[in-house]
Amino acid sequence: MHLLRVMRSAGMIGGLGPESTIDYYRSIIARVRARNPGAGYPHVIINSLDVDKAIAMLDAGRLGDLADYIVAGVESLVRAGAEFGFIAANTPHLVFGEVQRRSAIPLLSIVRATCDYAKALGVKKIGLFGTGFTMRASFYPEEFERAGIAMVRPKDSEREFIHRKYIDELLKNRFLPETKRQILGIAQRMKTEDHIEAMVLAGTELPLLLRDSGSADLQFLDTTVIHVEAIVNELLG
Repeated sequence: MHLLRVMRSAGMIGGLGPESTIDYYRSIIARVRARNPGAGYPHVIINSLDVDKAIAMLDAGRLGDLADYIVAGVESLVRAGAEFGFIAANTPHLVFGEVQRRSAIPLLSIVRATCDYAKALGVKKIGLFGTGFTMRASFYPEEFERAGIAMVRPKDSEREFIHRKYIDELLKNRFLPETKRQILGIAQRMKTEDHIEAMVLAGTELPLLLRDSGSADLQFLDTTVIHVEAIVNELLG
C-alpha cells in the first residue's frame, strides 16, 4: 500500500458531459492498475457540473460567466483536498487560461497534452472535430501552430452537422451507427481534400462514438486517452 499513500489527489471538473466523465474515471483507474499493479486506487475527487447550464452560457457568449462557474467548481475541489485539477472536457478550455489564472492548484490542459502527443507523432497537418464552440474557437489551432502543426477545421456545414449531433445525441448517451458513418465520411473527405495526417477528437464524447475507427492512413487522436495519461503521470508523480 506504500505506493497508494504517495499518490497525489486529483480533482476532476466533470459533468460536461456526464458520459465522458464516467469514461475518464474508468480510464484513470485502468491506467493506474496497468502501470502499478497492486498499488491500490488513486484519490479522485469529482465535481460534476451542469452541462445544460454551461451550454446555455456558451450559446449566449457569456464566457465570463462560464469561467466563474468553472472557477467555483475548482475551488470546491481545492477545499476537498485536490492537489491538482483537470477539466474532463474540451470545450470549457475556451476559458482555461482564465480559470488557471484564478486557480489555487495547477490544472492539466487537455489541449496542451494533445498537442504534445501530436508533436511526438511528427504530424504536420491535422484535422479538428469537436463541438461547434470548439471548432470555431482559436484555442486548439493556436496551440498547434505554436508547435509547427497546421490545423484544418471541417467546412461550415460539416461543423454544424457535427455540433448538432453532439448536442442532440452524444451528450444524451445516444451513439448511432448512421451518425458514426456520416462523421467518418467527413474525416475521409478531409484526408482526401485537405491532406490531413490525423484527426483530433476534441470532444470527449466523440471517442465514445468513434473509438477504434481510425485507420492506418488516418489516425484518430483520442483526447480522453491522451489527457488521462497525463493525469496518471501526475497522480503517480
